[in-house]
Amino acid sequence: MSLAKFFPMIVFMGVMLLLDLYIYQAVKVVSDSFSAQAAKWIKGVYWAFSFLCLGSVVLLATADPLWVAKNRQPFLTVMSITYFSKMIGSLFLVLDDVLRGVRWMTQFLQSSSELSGSGESTSPIKESVSQGISRGEFLSKAGLVGVGVPVATMSFGIISGAHDYRVRKKTIVLKNLPPAFDGIKVAQLSDIHTGSFFNKTAVKGGVEMLMAEKPDMVFFTGDLVNNEAREAREYVPIFEKVKADLGVYSVMGNHDYGDYHRWASPKAKQENLKALHTAHHEMGWDLLLDENRTIQVDGAEVGVIGVQNWGTGGFAQYGNLEKAYRGMEEAEAKILLSHDPSHWDAQVRPAYGAIDLTLSGHTHGFQFGVEIGDFRWSPAQWRYKQWADLYQEKDQYLYVNRGFGYIGYPGRIGILPEITILELKREQA
Repeated sequence: MSLAKFFPMIVFMGVMLLLDLYIYQAVKVVSDSFSAQAAKWIKGVYWAFSFLCLGSVVLLATADPLWVAKNRQPFLTVMSITYFSKMIGSLFLVLDDVLRGVRWMTQFLQSSSELSGSGESTSPIKESVSQGISRGEFLSKAGLVGVGVPVATMSFGIISGAHDYRVRKKTIVLKNLPPAFDGIKVAQLSDIHTGSFFNKTAVKGGVEMLMAEKPDMVFFTGDLVNNEAREAREYVPIFEKVKADLGVYSVMGNHDYGDYHRWASPKAKQENLKALHTAHHEMGWDLLLDENRTIQVDGAEVGVIGVQNWGTGGFAQYGNLEKAYRGMEEAEAKILLSHDPSHWDAQVRPAYGAIDLTLSGHTHGFQFGVEIGDFRWSPAQWRYKQWADLYQEKDQYLYVNRGFGYIGYPGRIGILPEITILELKREQA
């Protein structure tokens, strides 16, 4: 095979090796304080693991594509955690190098000044070198701590956070809700991403948590898979257990269209899309493709509108809200399922003021952040104005689910997977 095809891989491995070498300087400084035998083992384990990571890059680039598609997640996870952590640790070593450079320049200038004068070199220079060695050892240790903390945190986020499902409950008062629907319990799931799961038992437990809430209706707001319909196959028996007296309704998310996968042909991509639609139907979920449904209770009606993915900032805009809304004019209250929360400000609020409640997902809350009481922070807020929980503008509401699953990093830190339970109440006159 041509060198050009492997050139990006070679460059990537070169960057990895340089980072390995840089962090090794700190490993060497710290390990030399142990016994000779212990230092030898520490250095050996360090390089053995580094070469395993480098070998994994070669394996993923040269192995059978089908095998890679099924098995790459563990390799990518380990490498991502390892080298992200090394990048954090390297910041301390860069500081050490900068301080050494400044100290060397200061000593050089002092030496030049003393050579041009009549005095001899003074002891403060020697003292500075001694202090510098101590500082270097400290920063080397700080660098290794800088590596260790992200590794420990991200590992904990996988082991503990990935499937630490939280039931989040909210009461929403809707001005137009019919009396017959007062107190109805609505559940929302979003961003399941079956292709990322590694613990089927835990996923089953999450579904059981949902059903224990006995919702009257369930809404799924997109991203059942990462890329391919086959990812959902082994989870159909689990998610078909999601039932509700008034139905389970679903829409498509940006990942469901297979846009991030290299297909053999346009036909293969289209067949994958059809297979995913079939998976929704096999689970008993009513998939709304720019469609709507009328839910009736004691003669009163609530409209459920489902639009295909419609996002801003480069995300696909497959949805047609005008088509999806058609026929809903007479519904007393209207609930919209739209995967991407940016749709709310872009189209829903400006043009569809009669939509009372929009349910979205998509952001995952970045799978990282801090939530303490009413305080919440996540890098997701740098990209999305509405990124988690409940938002209100006049009489319209938006709820953004934090996601049931995960993608990329197979864990969560601070922003835990969510099962949403919304109690809808009628506004009292």
